[in-house]
Amino acid sequence: MEIGYLLYKAVIPFKENPSVLVSFIFLITISIIFWYYINNAKMGKIKEIFIRRIPALNSIDEAVGRSTELGKPILYIPGIMDIDNIQTLASLSLLSYIAQKTALYETELIMPVSRSVVMTVAQEVIKESYLKVGRSDLYRADKIFYLTDDQFGYAAAVDGIISREKPGAIFLVGAFYAESLILAETGFSAGAIQIAGTAMITQLPFFIAACDYVLIGEELFAASAYLSSDIIDKITLKTQDISKAIVMSFVLFIAIFNNLLVSFPNLANLPFFNIINLIIKTFFTNK
Repeated sequence: MEIGYLLYKAVIPFKENPSVLVSFIFLITISIIFWYYINNAKMGKIKEIFIRRIPALNSIDEAVGRSTELGKPILYIPGIMDIDNIQTLASLSLLSYIAQKTALYETELIMPVSRSVVMTVAQEVIKESYLKVGRSDLYRADKIFYLTDDQFGYAAAVDGIISREKPGAIFLVGAFYAESLILAETGFSAGAIQIAGTAMITQLPFFIAACDYVLIGEELFAASAYLSSDIIDKITLKTQDISKAIVMSFVLFIAIFNNLLVSFPNLANLPFFNIINLIIKTFFTNK
């Protein structure tokens, strides 16, 4: 009796809203794909996952190397949002890789932040990165410091740092708003290599205009997997790409199907088109 009741409760959401079934099937499909890649990786059948080249990430070594040759510091700006912002977390993942490179090359890394919690986390990330490459003696906590929560106060303070320190490379990675162009223009005038990355659509044009390389949108979130040597990180990214391809295929199929019905109404009389149309109305339009 209890099993029957549980089954009844499990079926109710699908009965009341058939489109939920589509989401459930999609979730199961993605889970199976992820399990397939993970299982094959554990068995040694998959040793490498191809990820397309991202120029902005490949230029990190170039930027760090140039700063080292010129004897200039590197400035890292993680955006102006707090630690609960997904772009800030993605920025800190990229920071870990850059910090390891600066430690290896013995290049000074300066990181002014606008949130106190981000400062604390960034200090730990950089400290751990220096430990990984065996250069903990180079770590200086005072180079990761808090400025102010005020948006334009922070921008003005960072501009002052750029003008005084003349960094060889500047990384603007995270969530930015109206201060993006102010920071990017100042960095450009200082002659630094600038690598920017953000998912803020309204700020991307300014970064593209003033910076040398830009991580556009989801490239920012793929950065940690792209730079990581861990196969699990790359499998996660691969699974996300497959899920997007599946969704895009469904959208394309439904668009073509609807256009055919509009252009040739008589096709609706055919059994195949009639069944597909019924499925779309039931599971996708909920009509």
